[in-house]
Amino acid sequence: MIAAVGQLCSTASMAHNLSQCRLLVQKAVAAGAKVRPLLLNHALFLPEASDYIAPSASETVSLVQPASSSPFVLGLQESARNYRLSINVGIHEPAQGGKKVKNTLLWIDEHGEIKHRYQKLHLFDVDIPGGPTLQESNSVEKGMELVPPFTTAIGNLRFPEPSISLRRQGAHIITYPSAFTVPTGKAHWSTLLRARAIETQSYVIAAAQVGSHNEKRTSYGHSMLVSPWGEVMAELSGEKKDEPEIAVAEIDLEGLEKIRKEMPLLRRTDVYPEI
Repeated sequence: MIAAVGQLCSTASMAHNLSQCRLLVQKAVAAGAKVRPLLLNHALFLPEASDYIAPSASETVSLVQPASSSPFVLGLQESARNYRLSINVGIHEPAQGGKKVKNTLLWIDEHGEIKHRYQKLHLFDVDIPGGPTLQESNSVEKGMELVPPFTTAIGNLRFPEPSISLRRQGAHIITYPSAFTVPTGKAHWSTLLRARAIETQSYVIAAAQVGSHNEKRTSYGHSMLVSPWGEVMAELSGEKKDEPEIAVAEIDLEGLEKIRKEMPLLRRTDVYPEI
């Protein structure tokens, strides 16, 4: 499998963001064809909130549309179908009551069908002195279910429990679509991604937002693909470019199984609870 991780700077304009993502689709297809021209199993991983990032909680809620009618989602479904490319993408969906949104991740298969969705469990509330103040819980409804693994599995980066649980259920790839702040990204991003890969012996794919979305918010970037051994296979920069970027790596499931066989992680669930 060829995995492409996409990096962009979403704004409050869905039309702009869709055009950026469509460009990433084209780049992913071209890059996959160069790496393994006879391999048709490609996937593009896009960041959290790819459809839009608004400057306020109220605007976040006002912009949301159902996936079934969202021009952004419909446009990506068309691209997936046209290019025969699976797409993993973070979007917003309406929450019950109309006062908040859901922060969800969609798996769109190569036929353009939405096959899986995950609603973010752990919301990001932070107040850093001299830095950003973000209260995701003001506008986002928290998810209540850890979705079992399918083609890929989704975790919450700061919490090891979801990834450990997903590994126990058979996950080989864990994704972390993100929009990290610059201060927390510099301090924690790479360390956490490599830790999640090593402790689960899984591939970690982390698509990230990058650059200034508005006057209130800037994202760290550094989208990354990490091997089950903790090696950074590919990494993008922390600078916003003229065009959105991709990084590509090959997923070697035979190599993954070799690592798991040679260094098995035998958890002592007779001593502590199973996750």
